Amino acid sequence: MKKSGLLLLSAFFLLLLPEIKAQGKQEPESLGLPGDNLNLYAVLKIFQESETLEAFEKKLNDKEANINNLDLDGDDNIDYIMVTDEVDGDVHNIILKVAVNGSETQDVAVFTVERDKDNQVQIQVTGDEELYGKDYIIEPNFISNDKGLPGNTPNPGYTGKTVTFEGEPVAINLTTTVVIASWPIVRYVYAPSYVYWHSPWHWGFYPPWWRPWRPFYWHQYYGYHYNWYHYYYGHYRRYPYHRYNRWNDYYYHGRRSRSITVYNRYQNGLYKQTYSHPETRKEGVALYNKKHPDNPGRPSRPAPKPTPTNPAVTRPIRPAPTPGNKLPPNNNKPVTRPTQPVQPKPAPKPIVKPAPRPTPKPAPKPTIKQ
Repeated sequence: MKKSGLLLLSAFFLLLLPEIKAQGKQEPESLGLPGDNLNLYAVLKIFQESETLEAFEKKLNDKEANINNLDLDGDDNIDYIMVTDEVDGDVHNIILKVAVNGSETQDVAVFTVERDKDNQVQIQVTGDEELYGKDYIIEPNFISNDKGLPGNTPNPGYTGKTVTFEGEPVAINLTTTVVIASWPIVRYVYAPSYVYWHSPWHWGFYPPWWRPWRPFYWHQYYGYHYNWYHYYYGHYRRYPYHRYNRWNDYYYHGRRSRSITVYNRYQNGLYKQTYSHPETRKEGVALYNKKHPDNPGRPSRPAPKPTPTNPAVTRPIRPAPTPGNKLPPNNNKPVTRPTQPVQPKPAPKPIVKPAPRPTPKPAPKPTIKQ
């Protein structure tokens, strides 16, 4: 009896072995959630660099920025992300959301910008739990006074003044709440003349400069942003707690928008197809190298050289969208990998042939007289 139980247990582990191996091959930065297609480290970076919320919204939806890769409604077109500022005293809750259809919106992430009486400012960006899981919080690497709290260092990979990303050390760039208060967008929202920004766009009505495009597969998107992770981890960090003490009362239970369509699509596994082409990662690296020739991609993930017989390879596209798309058809050309210039071959050296030798003619035969 005991022997048969051991045999059954062994058989059970053999059945699980393929699944365990598959999990071990998962990309390190993949959450397995829809939010994988909007990198919040990149979003925090452009937030820091923007001067107004209107400019931030435009940059967020700029195709050339390669930041927005969200397709929450599954129509095979990128969703427009709207930005709205909900103010609670001296705290700005800057909400990023998507209109999923004519009656539903889904919050994507929230920036909480909080200023204290000494004009020091703390910033956190929290991904919505439907897209990123619970308490997915990112903030700048600022010097903190809350020494008793766990998570004062960003994550277990941090050792002193460096953090490890895929086995490589990344230098930490610390900042302060005073420095954060000097960010252009922070000065903008706390200026006396500031009018609370609410995106004027909504379902079916988008800015004339914006045209949706077909989203990348996740590995291609990650292949592009992978080259920025030394900057992302050097300046920003994960943090386990909300610093804004009215987060639950004011935002989560009072103003958060949640789409049942997004929830059902996730439960039915419809977002998993975005992970189905790991071979496209090299195309993301190539795109980064093309856009940033002066700052080439990381040497551990070089872009492959195309073969002379195949100078341009287009990325595979996702399955055709379902009928009833809310957005105009995609007229963009497929993204191609940059071709490797062909080096001219040196001219061949002329072959000098030896001059032909003259062929001796036979001497004439003597004439015999009769």
